[in-house]
Amino acid sequence: MSLQIKYGVSTWLWISPFSTSAIEPLFSKISSLGFDAVEIAVEDPDIIDIGAVKEGLVKYNLKAIICGAFGPSRDLTHEDPAVHENCFRYIEKCLDFCVAVGNNFFSGPMYSAVGKARLLPPEKRRQEWDLAARNLYKVCEMAAKRGLKIAIEPLNRFESDLVNNVDDVVRLIGTINHPAAGIMIDGFHMNIEERDVEQAIIKAGDRLLHVQVSENYRGTPGTGQTRWDAYRRGLEAINYKGVVSIESFTTENQEL
Repeated sequence: MSLQIKYGVSTWLWISPFSTSAIEPLFSKISSLGFDAVEIAVEDPDIIDIGAVKEGLVKYNLKAIICGAFGPSRDLTHEDPAVHENCFRYIEKCLDFCVAVGNNFFSGPMYSAVGKARLLPPEKRRQEWDLAARNLYKVCEMAAKRGLKIAIEPLNRFESDLVNNVDDVVRLIGTINHPAAGIMIDGFHMNIEERDVEQAIIKAGDRLLHVQVSENYRGTPGTGQTRWDAYRRGLEAINYKGVVSIESFTTENQEL
């Protein structure tokens, strides 16, 4: 079986935050490297001209994937509801961005803030889990009204204390209980948290909307210890037809 996928790359490899001025040089570079898609990391929607993005996508024949950035001010498990509202406003702008560029889902670890890696008592963790699920149900409603889904990304234990692997995200989706809830996987985190990458992908199944990859050390694919055959077998088993996107980071990343 041959995989019918497209290959993409994240804007975070080169720039943070992504803004209108980066569209021409980055899209040109990404196209010249042979990629089919650009994964746009949206740290600040207000500095990105969506019309210019659409023109760039057409000019360089690229598909867009819209990914969110969830720092401390965008934490759906925060004790302060005002922080939730700030996150909802941000997500709403990102969902509108998805609609504008024809990306039928919005992706990222939107259940909490990146970097919260505490040793929580079980009761506290349950409370935050339930809060995340309630707020993500609201996000799913926002997405569904626009004909979109959300792709929830597990992070490794050093970056999140809530959702670390495919088992966790499948359980979270069950708690959310909304048809717009889907999954994104990131190979960097999987290399830390999954015992069997192939089986984890199979468990995600048709809920898998997007795939990010990098080497085990965040470097160039093929230069490290990642078992790419396991990824291929898993994606073939579920007949995945989306984008596989390389994600790594410039040292100047601001939001995270």
